[in-house]
Amino acid sequence: MTDSLLLAAARLNTFQQQLLLTNASGFFFARDGHLYLVTSRHVMIDENSNHFPDRIEIELHIDPINLTQSMGFSIPLYRNGVAVWRQGTDSAGEVDVAVIELEQAALPAGMVYRAFTPDHLFNQQNQITLGSSVLVVGFPLGVHDTLHHMPVVRHAIVASGFGLRFQGKGYFLTDGRTHRGTSGAPVVLHVIRNNLPDDDFPWLLLGVHSSRIDVGSRDLVEDEHLGLNATWYADILLTLTNP
Repeated sequence: MTDSLLLAAARLNTFQQQLLLTNASGFFFARDGHLYLVTSRHVMIDENSNHFPDRIEIELHIDPINLTQSMGFSIPLYRNGVAVWRQGTDSAGEVDVAVIELEQAALPAGMVYRAFTPDHLFNQQNQITLGSSVLVVGFPLGVHDTLHHMPVVRHAIVASGFGLRFQGKGYFLTDGRTHRGTSGAPVVLHVIRNNLPDDDFPWLLLGVHSSRIDVGSRDLVEDEHLGLNATWYADILLTLTNP
């Protein structure tokens, strides 16, 4: 047995045909009978870094008894030249979150996973305060349990007013060590005595980790990285998974 949270995240690689480009993180989100993979928008496409993959591959567990058994599952990002993934915008511009619906009939029989649902999103019954302890579940620099194909978990705290749009953008800040490859990871809060649908999956999905933030005035020699990260609010998923 393992913590159910680890089965909600998926290791993700991007490809241009057969050329491996980058590694990243993602997670599963289910709604109204549909299953989605969630990650950062810049994993799917990033014009600034000339990153234009045409497919992604995720690693799936295929045996509920033996977690060492896994397989890669390839997902094309375009069909007839049209993107099959969805991205969002708000009043401040593009939101760095993307979802792609998984064809459940094509998924391997016996696939082992957990998925967040709309019931796992923040509501007013849950109090999120400055300094609240959160977890970032992903694959920093591709590091993971290569035997059991599991992500690793980093600790962070909420570092800006939760519910406020930091500098007018649709994200809040966390304070914690993160690395490349963590993009698209779920940022979650453990909750107790709650109304979540599954007692063995007591995690509130707060957001989607995007990237570290930096300031142009930082002296690259004298000043360390801030250690602050942008986390896009998870409620954008309600828009992106709306039929």
